[in-house]
Amino acid sequence: MTGGSLGLRSGSYGSLQQQLQNGVALPTQSPPLPVRKTSKMSLSGSRDKEKILPRIFKFAGRRKVGMLLLLVASAAVLSFISAVTKDEDTSVSPESRMGFTDHVRNFVNPSRPSFNNFNPPFAPAKVTEVNSTSYANHESANTHNKTQLSIPILPPTPHPCESFTLPPPPADKKRTGPRPCPVCYVPVEQAVLLMPPSPSASPILKDLSYYSEDNLIANESNGGSIFGGHPSLLHRNESFDIKESMMVHCGFVKGKRPGQGTGFDINDTDLLEMEECHDVVIASAIFGNYDIMQQPKNISEYAKRNACFYMFVDEETEAYIKNSSGLVDTKRVGLWRVVVVRNLPYDDARRNGKVPKLLLQRLFPNARFSLWIDGKLELVVDPYQVLERFLWRKNYTFAISRHYRRFDVFEEAEANKAAGKYDNASIDSQIEFYKKEGLTPYSLSKLPITSDVPEGCVIIKEHIPITNLFTCLWFNEVDRFTSRDQISFSTVRDKIMSQVNWTINMFMDCERRNFVVQAYHRDLLEQRKELASLIQPPPPVVSNKSPGELIPATPYKLARAPPSRKLPGKISVRRGRDKKSGSRRHHPRAGAGKDNNLI
Repeated sequence: MTGGSLGLRSGSYGSLQQQLQNGVALPTQSPPLPVRKTSKMSLSGSRDKEKILPRIFKFAGRRKVGMLLLLVASAAVLSFISAVTKDEDTSVSPESRMGFTDHVRNFVNPSRPSFNNFNPPFAPAKVTEVNSTSYANHESANTHNKTQLSIPILPPTPHPCESFTLPPPPADKKRTGPRPCPVCYVPVEQAVLLMPPSPSASPILKDLSYYSEDNLIANESNGGSIFGGHPSLLHRNESFDIKESMMVHCGFVKGKRPGQGTGFDINDTDLLEMEECHDVVIASAIFGNYDIMQQPKNISEYAKRNACFYMFVDEETEAYIKNSSGLVDTKRVGLWRVVVVRNLPYDDARRNGKVPKLLLQRLFPNARFSLWIDGKLELVVDPYQVLERFLWRKNYTFAISRHYRRFDVFEEAEANKAAGKYDNASIDSQIEFYKKEGLTPYSLSKLPITSDVPEGCVIIKEHIPITNLFTCLWFNEVDRFTSRDQISFSTVRDKIMSQVNWTINMFMDCERRNFVVQAYHRDLLEQRKELASLIQPPPPVVSNKSPGELIPATPYKLARAPPSRKLPGKISVRRGRDKKSGSRRHHPRAGAGKDNNLI
């Protein structure tokens, strides 16, 4: 084999051209090697070496010499193994030992830096100062002395949930309403590692500030409330003109800062604690004693230590918690840190609930992510898994589930009127206002937008300027018009999306039902108790008959519910007419079963 062929072969490991650039001449043909004669000195040296071994065997036995050689060989092997394992330990990052590689990270979020430069929350952070200029010069100087090797590029590792497919709904004809569906979550440890190390980019809008006025005078002609600042229609239209720097109305207009003399007032100690939330906050609220507090379940120890769980209540709800639970100090109830709000801005408890729901960025100015759940919901999945699934996995900054049945705002307005959710005239006035601005019924032409109506009981959000602007303007619509936030959602969304490259993850409602369990409002639960009390148990049977004789069973008596109130979960009663007499007859489903023919 010639020297030229060796130079060409080396191209698969290094760079032949670089060797030429470094001044290394490659001969085309290797010259013949001269034959050297063995000298006398070399012969005498070999003879001396041959005499050493017999001398060693003379003073030590063969077994001792063998043991000595065995010990030397084993020591060499052990030192080699320890050196190899030490190099492997230093090359493996803590994140790789946790089971999540950079390939998965690159698949989920390619814009994020490598985990090798990221300190995970589960490992103690090591602060090291590095002079980047000197390090770069040192590295560039060493590259000339190293042979460049071509390292094969591995294909990106797929996300663990990439192959997950949603199974078809179970064929249960008896249950036709909404139900949960399976959702693929990654383990909590991997979800935490996928948290973006830096805030997401906010398109166009970079700086967002809010109106504040100490001596605000009520001006009801502009609409809205004094809490919202009574923005005029001119202010409203200007707030939809997205610029790099903006100032908008966003509640808490009157006072020094949110929670201090603004309406929706909070104790200073609670405000200071709320400012200490720097990563993830889970928030809920109960006003007017309208719901029963639900405790989160399946929460990891990491989330219990690092995430903030806040429940906002009014004085009425606080009094009920004390009376029902016997707690003297209600600041901590289970996982919830309970905050009592005083001087509420609205008479409507549901409208008061929109303040923490849509303005968490103002109550928690240092939080990066928030998960809002209505007071009637019970969180049953770790919040970091929820954030990874609906925000971080696809680089969304705002997520909300769409309504399970309705997609059109006009249908939603009619459903609210039919259910008596709000004054019908106010709903009609709001719809007419939006129609003049260009609101049209939902159609497939709006795709990829999948719905105009959200199921607004859960909001998942990253706190960046564009998402903060969205929830501020959404709240302003709730403050100006009706409190039914599903009606105003699409108007605010479409106005912002028409100007900036930003979108919302409107996931399926069955996925929402996977991580929250919905309970009934308190008034509905009380009605169910009242309904249960209307069903009278049968009186005890007293009989003098013999043991073998059949005793007719007495059915339950079903009392009529008050006609003025519709009770949920009412026992269905089949109605019909007797063929002989023509009078109406009742067949209660709840009764004595097979012995109904003995009545």
